[in-house]
Amino acid sequence: MERTGRGCLVVLMTCASLREARAVARGLLRGRTAACVSIYPRGESHYWWRGRLETAREHLLVAKTTRRLLPEFVRVVKRHHGYEVPEIVSLPISGGSVDYLAWLRGEVGERRRQARGS
Repeated sequence: MERTGRGCLVVLMTCASLREARAVARGLLRGRTAACVSIYPRGESHYWWRGRLETAREHLLVAKTTRRLLPEFVRVVKRHHGYEVPEIVSLPISGGSVDYLAWLRGEVGERRRQARGS
C-alpha cells in the first residue's frame, strides 16, 4: 500500500436522474478529468434549500481524479448538470494500492502533465 495518494481525490456528486448522471460521467471521462465515475442507484436526500427543508430522489456519483484537475472537473460537472448548485465534494485519498493510484494518474494524463511541467 502506498502511504499517500499524492494529490488524488475521490469526488462525490448527486444527480436528479440516471440520464443526467450518465451525461456527467461521460463528460468527465471524455475530457479525461476523471479516471472512473461510478453511479449508484437512487437514494433519498434531505437538505435545506432557500430556507425550506427539501427531499429529493438522487443518484450518487463517485469519481476519481486529481487535485490539479479539480477546477476543470467542476466546470465539466456544471456544464452537464441541471442543478443551480450541484453537490461537488472532494475528499483526499490518503493511501491505497500503488497500482490503482498509478492507473488513476495515468488515465487523467497526470504523468504526461508532470513530465511537461504544467
